Amino acid sequence: MNDVLTLTPSVSTENLEFIRQSARDFAETHIRPYLMDWDESQEFPIKMMHKMGEYGFLGVLVPEEYGGAGLEYQAYITIIEEIAKVCGSIGLSVAAHNSLCTNHILTFGNEEQKQRWLPKLASGEWIGAWGLTEANTGSDAMRMKCVAVQDGDYWVINGAKNWITHGKSGQVAVVLARTGELLDSKGITAFVVERGTEGFSAGKKENKLGMRASETAEMIFDNCRVHKSQILGEIGAGFQQAMKILDGGRISIAALSLGIAKGAYEAAVKYAKERHQFGQPIANFQAIGFKLADMATRIEAAELLTRQAADLKNAHKPMTKQAAMAKYYASEVAVWASNEAVQVFGGYGYTKDFPVEKFYRDSKLCTIGEGTSEIQKLVISRMILKE
Repeated sequence: MNDVLTLTPSVSTENLEFIRQSARDFAETHIRPYLMDWDESQEFPIKMMHKMGEYGFLGVLVPEEYGGAGLEYQAYITIIEEIAKVCGSIGLSVAAHNSLCTNHILTFGNEEQKQRWLPKLASGEWIGAWGLTEANTGSDAMRMKCVAVQDGDYWVINGAKNWITHGKSGQVAVVLARTGELLDSKGITAFVVERGTEGFSAGKKENKLGMRASETAEMIFDNCRVHKSQILGEIGAGFQQAMKILDGGRISIAALSLGIAKGAYEAAVKYAKERHQFGQPIANFQAIGFKLADMATRIEAAELLTRQAADLKNAHKPMTKQAAMAKYYASEVAVWASNEAVQVFGGYGYTKDFPVEKFYRDSKLCTIGEGTSEIQKLVISRMILKE
């Protein structure tokens, strides 16, 4: 399975299926046996994440020269999908590490910065975090209160970031801080901050409904001094960078949603064939058969939207609208399909003895994280009106 590291960026159908099987095998071997224990204890399985790095799953988009797999977005979303079909929490962590922290450094870092941080992130030696959201600024990012003030060759960061994936365990974080006036889109700058830097600490870890094995925590900055060499791109360019990173991130959340939806659907199909009532499998009843038909149709539509957005991303073409559409539709399908799967299982679907209750709990975050469904519709409508 380590051969996944040697594949070329141009992924053939054959190689894509090899990548799919590699991710599937990893999930079945290293995730499925432990996923409910992690969920119950809210344990973020760091050792398993390091192992994912060994298999190339934490540097999917990173070129080989920086220690990554050097693959493209079709391969990337395939990996996320297969992981999420088993556990949405781990799929979320893979998505956040790859498309947010690592990809921000890859996209906007200079050569020295790429050499410094990408090999450790791609190998899984370091886990990455990405800090944009604050307690008072979810969708309204330009009102952030986390500020950075220049002091010679250093910048002093004060404030906090909330709802940060790997906010406690991540060894390195890309942090967006205000360096200009409030509401100035050119007044925000991206910094790379390493764990262990004085003044950088972890705060509250969130107790969540779902995605419980994917760590979500505060990052606190108290007179945290960061050298100017740790600024990504130009001073004041952070907000524009973040919007571009979120475009790609939305594709990964669409893939995460797709995996959860498929996992719930496949469990429902299997159960419907095995569960007998009135002398026959419940799959034979039209009420159940039609549910499965609707699930299959909407999931396929979500996959087509997601794959289309990935194709545009690979081609370096504008895809803001398509990424928002994929994220919006796939995340809503994940919630709906998970709900339908619980209904197919009936009373058993409400217990932790079967997988659909976890898909149901995990799915909801997909409609919230990296831009709510309402924000996606706002993006889509604005893009439509510009056409």
